Amino acid sequence: MHFTEIKPEKDSLEPYGISDAQPRWNLAPEALEEISIEKGLARRTDTGAISINTGEFTGRSPQDRFIVKDDLTRDHVFWGDINKPFAPEHFQSLREKLTGYMSGRELYVRDVYACADERYQLKIRVVTELPWSNLFAHNMFLRPSEEELSDFEPDWVVLNAPGFHANPAEDHTRQHNFAILNFSEQMAIIGGTGYTGEIKKGIFSALNFILPHQHNVLSMHCSANLGKDGDTALFFGLSGTGKTTLSADPHRKLIGDDEHGWTDDDVIFNFEGGCYAKVIDLSEDKEPDIYRAIKQGALLENVAIDENGAVDYEDSSITENTRVSYPIYHIDNIAVPSRGGNPKNVFFLTCDAYGVLPPISKLTPGQAAFHFISGYTAKVAGTEAGITDPQVAFSACFGEPFMPLHPTYYAEMLSRKMKEAGVNVWLVNTGWSGGAYGTGSRMKLKYTRAMITAALEGKLEEVEFRKHEVFGLRMPTTCPEVPSEILFPRNTWADKDAYDETARKLAQKFIENFKTYEEFANEEIMAGAPRVSTSVG
Repeated sequence: MHFTEIKPEKDSLEPYGISDAQPRWNLAPEALEEISIEKGLARRTDTGAISINTGEFTGRSPQDRFIVKDDLTRDHVFWGDINKPFAPEHFQSLREKLTGYMSGRELYVRDVYACADERYQLKIRVVTELPWSNLFAHNMFLRPSEEELSDFEPDWVVLNAPGFHANPAEDHTRQHNFAILNFSEQMAIIGGTGYTGEIKKGIFSALNFILPHQHNVLSMHCSANLGKDGDTALFFGLSGTGKTTLSADPHRKLIGDDEHGWTDDDVIFNFEGGCYAKVIDLSEDKEPDIYRAIKQGALLENVAIDENGAVDYEDSSITENTRVSYPIYHIDNIAVPSRGGNPKNVFFLTCDAYGVLPPISKLTPGQAAFHFISGYTAKVAGTEAGITDPQVAFSACFGEPFMPLHPTYYAEMLSRKMKEAGVNVWLVNTGWSGGAYGTGSRMKLKYTRAMITAALEGKLEEVEFRKHEVFGLRMPTTCPEVPSEILFPRNTWADKDAYDETARKLAQKFIENFKTYEEFANEEIMAGAPRVSTSVG
């Protein structure tokens, strides 16, 4: 099988410790698809996309992610359960084992960029054991021209070998899989896991250190879109809050769906060149952009396929975390290039299964920083009959597993930029109303869309606001196309005393969670916290 390769002038892998390999350089997506199918690693679906199984791991493994602790990172990384330290000498030893494993093999090399603002572009060389891992890198990062590839020299290198297993007793890992960042050597090594998201999130984590710490650029785990008048909006939110759905607006162009930077000279830019979306229960009605993007060039992961190549998106027998990656140009309504100006509106999306938070509220800069650091959502405890207690989930900066610096570092940058740009920040509850999960009902998507549209169009600027008694959030008294009674969550509960008690309970959870960060938080951020002792009514 012969496929055209695009090799740079310096096309040796020897500098990374890989010898006698047979590297395939910058193969076209079609070539990587055919190789994957020929090797029995993938199947073609009836949409033209290929589907693969990532094996043992169908999601990231946060407990097996490490950062090398050395002079560059020692005093700057927020070490702990999220950012786990790894000794430089142990990294060197493990890397030598990994590169020894990769030596002598057929490998796939992809040269790509991250960051759509040329001033901050990171050149990345991704060396993979598997062809479909290389297709993922092609889809998710920015793609250089052939001319740019000819003299490509990377800033960072990613070595990815799912077939290599570490020996925890010798290699100082937790188990056989690992993803380790070394900022001094500008290298990420990934082994023992085929889950492609480790590649994407490894580089995202690197940028979350490099951009704020070295360039004063705020890095953000959010989606972004652009209105016809050039107004940018940002959407932060954890899984299940509606980030992808609500940022995919037919009247606005998508800048990107997951990772962005905000510069001091008023530029919002996408880090990526593609999208990595969940596809569990996907349908054309619910997510038309994603559904239509699954065509040749897209890479499906861990989905169920029948003998005719048809995908059953409702089947979660392999995992609930079924995924697809595709280049951003698979979506029609995109901003080219993937940049915008200062945002006019920022939305923090939360799925509050307690039914306490308002469907939309306006935040002060201090509240915005507090809720940004908190990164709250709630998950339903389970699907069994009779289980009604929601589970609280906090993830600092709406992306804690990927943030090497202290969360207050990012929050203070966000607060400063919001003030300078005069941004409106909104907390949007896409969760429950009229009671907690099991009693109330999920907020209707059409109401949430109407509230976001009203905020984007400035229709909430002149309305009156009322303060939430516990959280201090400013709730609009009216909103076009939304029943006024649902704007005040307490009014939607039949049992007002139960609402009061639940509001206090949730506020207490916020305060307990924030104790980890309050030592580093300024007075303005602390003033954004809820007031548990305040009476409700």
